[in-house]
Amino acid sequence: MDLVALYKRLKKEEPPLTCAAVVLGAGSAQRMGFDKMGAMLDGRPVLVRAIDAFEQSPLIEEIVVVTKEEHLEEVASFCRTYGLSKVSSVVLGGKTRTESALAGVMALKKDCRLTAIHDGARPFVSERVIEDCIRRASVQYAAIPVVKSTDTLRAVDENGKLIGTYDRERVVRVQTPQVFLSEIVKGALSDAVKKGMTFTDDASAVERMGVAIQAVEGEEENIKLTTPEDMIIAQGILERRKAETA
Repeated sequence: MDLVALYKRLKKEEPPLTCAAVVLGAGSAQRMGFDKMGAMLDGRPVLVRAIDAFEQSPLIEEIVVVTKEEHLEEVASFCRTYGLSKVSSVVLGGKTRTESALAGVMALKKDCRLTAIHDGARPFVSERVIEDCIRRASVQYAAIPVVKSTDTLRAVDENGKLIGTYDRERVVRVQTPQVFLSEIVKGALSDAVKKGMTFTDDASAVERMGVAIQAVEGEEENIKLTTPEDMIIAQGILERRKAETA
């Protein structure tokens, strides 16, 4: 990928503000112990809440949902039932997150210059976070939401021995959506899959290609539902939001 030539060409063009989205729902859910994507939160599935955040954003033109084979029909039914009209297709994921992200990116039909990739297990992402990431990526090519760590972080060796402490002021927790120029993320994911590499987030694959990743302020409520305890936290978030709008 000739990034220098790509950057020079893009600088001559108007920064785009519209974007396509890939929502990933093909994880194993081993730590949750049950299908978290179909789990109900106040009458709506977790995955539907995550997709709907992008459905409501005026900057999103198209959505592709990635899921497991046994959930393809169920997820497609969700999209029809809940009126998720921007969803153009529901596609089969791969064995790894990187393979699933690439499957979603390759399934996009519209020629959007920006692509957002989001965890389907993050049902509380706000329109503000989505749009801030899109606007930042439109001029700086790659943007992800982050929140500062409130805990002291230590490193351990293979034997569980503490070996170092990180400066809390310089450490952040990474969230999604992660937004990139479409050409860049497609090339980065394709190269990673071709070489048998996998990453826990898509920005790592893009950063490996020499692209600087820009940080955008995330939100504490944009949690990823990973364990049964997270479902309790999610219910608390919903109850607090109801109380605030009552």
